Amino acid sequence: MVENRKCRASQRSKKLVVECQVYLDLVASGVSTSEACRRIGVPRSTGYRWRHGRVSRAGRARTAPPSSATGSRPSVSARFLCLDERLEIADLRRAGRGVRAIARQLGRDPATISRELAHNSDPGSGDYQPYRAQARAEQRRARPKTGKIAANDELRILLQEMLDDKLSPEQVCRRLRRDHPDRPELHVSHETIYQALYLQGRGELRRVLAAQLRTGRAVRVPRPTSARRHPRFTEPMIMISDRPAEADDRAVPGHWEGDLIIGKDQKSAIGTLVERATRYVLLVHLGRSRTADHVRDQLVATITTLPHQLRRSLTWDQGPEMARHHEFSIATDVPVYFCDPHSPWQRGSNENTNGLLRQYFPKGTDLAAHNPDHLAAVAAQLNRRPRKTLGWDTPAERLAKLLTEAS
Repeated sequence: MVENRKCRASQRSKKLVVECQVYLDLVASGVSTSEACRRIGVPRSTGYRWRHGRVSRAGRARTAPPSSATGSRPSVSARFLCLDERLEIADLRRAGRGVRAIARQLGRDPATISRELAHNSDPGSGDYQPYRAQARAEQRRARPKTGKIAANDELRILLQEMLDDKLSPEQVCRRLRRDHPDRPELHVSHETIYQALYLQGRGELRRVLAAQLRTGRAVRVPRPTSARRHPRFTEPMIMISDRPAEADDRAVPGHWEGDLIIGKDQKSAIGTLVERATRYVLLVHLGRSRTADHVRDQLVATITTLPHQLRRSLTWDQGPEMARHHEFSIATDVPVYFCDPHSPWQRGSNENTNGLLRQYFPKGTDLAAHNPDHLAAVAAQLNRRPRKTLGWDTPAERLAKLLTEAS
C-alpha cells in the first residue's frame, strides 16, 4: 500500500501510475472511493477522475474522456444527477448508507435518490452500477421524443371527442383512468393534454380545441413571480414585517388598520379605520371617488382629528388608493405599513369590522348616498357595541380607559 503524502508537487509521474493502479484495485475489491483516496493520500476528486476514464489503467492521460463518462454536462440542467453524483451514490450504497443519508451527503432530496435507485439499478441483480445508470438516464433523456398522444390514434380521438364536449383536461384525465383502468396506454396526465393544446407544431391535438377550454386561451399564461413583479408604487413601501412589536401585541393604542368597502358597480366607497388595541372604528367619507389623491386628503382630514398619542401607525393592503402613502405620512407623521399580497388576515380586525359594516351598508348598494353625518352615527353605534374580545367592554370604553391610564 502506498503511504500517505502531504505534498504532491515533488512526486514523479511514475508514482502516479502506481497510485492509480492501487486505487483501482482497492475500488474493485469493494473499498469506497473516499476510503481508497484516504489510504493513497490523494483528493477524492482525483479518484473520481481516474474512474471517469480521464486516466487509463496504465496511468497515461487520455486526450478526452468518453462521452458516456462525463461527470457533468453543461447542456443538462443541474436538477439532473450527473455521473459524479452517481459514483458517490454507488460508493455510499456499498458502504451501507441509507437513502436519507445519501441524500444529505449529496444535498439532494431523498425522493431523488430513491427514484434513481429504483429506475437505474440493474434489473436482474438489483445492484447499482453508476456507469450503466448514467447511460440509462441519458438514453431516457434523449430528445426529441414522440409524444404519447401523437403515437396513439385511439387516445387522440378519445381526447378530441371529450374536449369537444367541453370537458376540462383534468376531467378527461380522470375519466379515462376510470373508464379504462386496465389500459395504461390510454392514461394521460392533464398537463400532457395542455401541452398538446398549447405548444405549436406538435400536431397531437387540433389547435381549435384550445378554444373549447374554459379560459379560451390558446397559449399558456405564465404565473407572475416576485422577480417579474413590478413595484406597485413609485415610492417604496414599508412592509408589515417592519411594523413595531407594540403594534403586533396590541399593547399600545394608536396603531390602525385601514381598507375600503366598495359600493355598487365599483363607483362608490367608504374608508374604514380600526384601532388595533380597542377596535375603535372611524369611517371616512369618500363618495364617488377613490383616487389616490382623494383618499390621501380624506385620510389626512380624519387622522388629524385624533390626539397625538393615537397616531402611531396605519396598516393597509397594497390597493392603488394608497399610491400617495408617503404624502399622507408627511402630512400626519403616521407611517404606513403594507400587508403582503393576498394576506387579508394581516389586517384581521379591519376585515372583521368590514363584515359588521355590511349590516349598515349592504353589498350592491350606492355608498355615496351616505353623508359624513350618517357615517359618524354608524361608527358611534359600533363603538358602543360590547365586544367579546374586549371582555364585553365597548371600544369607546376601552379607548377611554387606555387614554386615562396613559395620561
